[in-house]
Amino acid sequence: MHITEDKINILLEDSARSKTYDLKASIELAAAALELCKEEKHNPLKAKALSQLSLYYMITGKYDECFNLSQKSIKLYESLQDEVGIAHSKYTLAGFYFRTNNIQLGFVNLVDALSVYKNHEDYYNISRCKKFLGSIYQYINDEQNAIDSFKNAITAAKRIDDLILESNVYNNLASIHLKNGEIELANELISKSIAIKKKNNDLRGLAFAIYGKAKIDFVKKDYKASEDAFLTSLAMHEDIGDKFGMALIYNKLANLYLVSEKIDLAKKTLQIGIDLCNEFSISLIKLKLIHVAYRISKFEGNILDALMHLENYQVEKELIFNVQNIKIIENYELLIQIQTMQRETEIQHEKTKLLAKDSKIKEETRIRQEFLSNMSHEIRTPLNAVTTISQMLSENPDIEDKTLIDSLRFSSNHLMQIINDILDFTKLDLGKMTLHFSSCNFRLFLESFWNTYEIQTRDKAVKFILNVDFNLSEYYIIDETKTTQVLGNIVNNAIKFTDSGTVTLDVSLSRRSKTTDTVLFKISDTGIGIDKENFSKIFDNFSQIKSGITRKKDGAGLGLSISKKIIELYKSEINIESIVGKGSEFSFLLELERSIQSESTILPNVAEKRLEINVLLAEDNAINALMARKLLSNWGINNDHAINGLEATEKAKEKKYDYILMDIHMPVLDGYQAAMNIKTFKNLNQSTPIFALTADVAADDKKEYSMYFDAIFLKPLEIEKLKAALK
Repeated sequence: MHITEDKINILLEDSARSKTYDLKASIELAAAALELCKEEKHNPLKAKALSQLSLYYMITGKYDECFNLSQKSIKLYESLQDEVGIAHSKYTLAGFYFRTNNIQLGFVNLVDALSVYKNHEDYYNISRCKKFLGSIYQYINDEQNAIDSFKNAITAAKRIDDLILESNVYNNLASIHLKNGEIELANELISKSIAIKKKNNDLRGLAFAIYGKAKIDFVKKDYKASEDAFLTSLAMHEDIGDKFGMALIYNKLANLYLVSEKIDLAKKTLQIGIDLCNEFSISLIKLKLIHVAYRISKFEGNILDALMHLENYQVEKELIFNVQNIKIIENYELLIQIQTMQRETEIQHEKTKLLAKDSKIKEETRIRQEFLSNMSHEIRTPLNAVTTISQMLSENPDIEDKTLIDSLRFSSNHLMQIINDILDFTKLDLGKMTLHFSSCNFRLFLESFWNTYEIQTRDKAVKFILNVDFNLSEYYIIDETKTTQVLGNIVNNAIKFTDSGTVTLDVSLSRRSKTTDTVLFKISDTGIGIDKENFSKIFDNFSQIKSGITRKKDGAGLGLSISKKIIELYKSEINIESIVGKGSEFSFLLELERSIQSESTILPNVAEKRLEINVLLAEDNAINALMARKLLSNWGINNDHAINGLEATEKAKEKKYDYILMDIHMPVLDGYQAAMNIKTFKNLNQSTPIFALTADVAADDKKEYSMYFDAIFLKPLEIEKLKAALK
């Protein structure tokens, strides 16, 4: 090894050691190491330096730097085919998403990292992931799964005799015991953690342990001791540079001063905390601080201020959950699956060209049905988690959660309607599709759309710009789903074929009548452009048009065809202008009726009675399994989880269940074969009812397996029907 490589390694090792007591030094050392990684042979060390730096930036609240460096390290690790390195970067990304209140993407990246660590029997990182996973369960109030994850984290830490890792988990367990009124047990765990942290000079861990002790003193109403401990922890976090830890403490201190009726101190501390959260985008804590502000105003009798803070609290919640659902669908599974289906459709389309003329119609119908079946299964699977979350939130609505629930419900239903439109493409083709109008907050609708697609430009030198005319009305009667579909298809193409510059959505008032406005939508880009001779062809079904510049991206060719038909339902048309090499502009006019207020959906309450039964859930999708188990736990249902059909078959031999919930499409052994095995071969559950849970609308076509299922439930699940069946 050359001297330079030795020096880089030493810098990175020193940087890692400094993390527990001097983050500033860790950043300086890792940055120095990165600076030395200038040759291609240093790429493994460069990837490691990028990964370490992104972790330190995440801890210190520099989230933009954290995200950018994580992406760079992942790309470099991918080129090196280093899956463990990728896992390290995904673990950091999980922390970034969690701290910025994007819990689902945090979960996805965490599970990806954990699976790699398990394959490599890396118990150090298994412990870290399990502890983090427990924190996510704790955040969504799934106490039992949180405790199980924390215990697994301790077990992994003990496998390698790492007391620091073990003591990290004590803080979380203590918080759960404190919440349950088990003060002495919580105090015992925190005291043990503090002793270990001091002995091992883990200053950052000690700061969090002292923070835990302050929370215990607060519950015991020893406010002086609690304040002293919070301030001690705050000073330590400040010295280390941990902005997230500081924000946590400002929230608790503001609450302490409020309870102690030290209102001036509460206000001052609150403002410091909010300023910190704004500066470092710590939305997870900002939300809590806004609620403290509401309580302070309420205590002082400032009703208007209290209502303002409450409204801000609801808006922040709505924005957070909208972003969560958009990102989890758009960034993780949905785009990947749509791209896969686009390639499959293209292959099938090429096959149809080779068919004889007399069989062409029949073959196109078969391809379309296959496409729709794939679309149904692949997109309904991730969407099931979104709709389940919204339904669970509806079980206990209150005034603070109403806006959040409506928003989440809107997002899930909105996406479901888009999927159904694509599945019903034949209706558009035959002219049988109709528009479904409702009152819509127009500016919020456009901003939500911008949030959906802006994230697609972050890895490119492209900026997505939204310009909305202030002369437009606040509410319009509109078909939100189909309008989103039109805009989404055009904007998605614009982003896809633009490598640098801008994609702009301009929405302006064209003319106004007594009851309606004619609204001009214009989408322009600085992309590759389209030849004029191809203007009409791009709206054909399954068209594959090449521009004057070499085509770099492929697509199924359905998007613009669907958009054209939807605009025709509005009794309008899409216009196009384009110059090859300079960009394109699509525009259309919609005459919209002005409206006064938006409509909302009242969600049913499903949690009126607990069910004391045992259920086996067979589900390979980690997110859907998480949500399903949470739902079952809310109903008081004891549940075990199998990750594939083979594991479900084995569990059926070991324990008697009241019901088995079986996913169909699973690795190793699918749900069809697993159900047949359980019903056919001797085991404890031959007579147990088996309910199929599937996103495949064609699942019930396999009649040879129907005898093994007592019912089939399509995803997204209709929760009331499932609950009724379990009763």
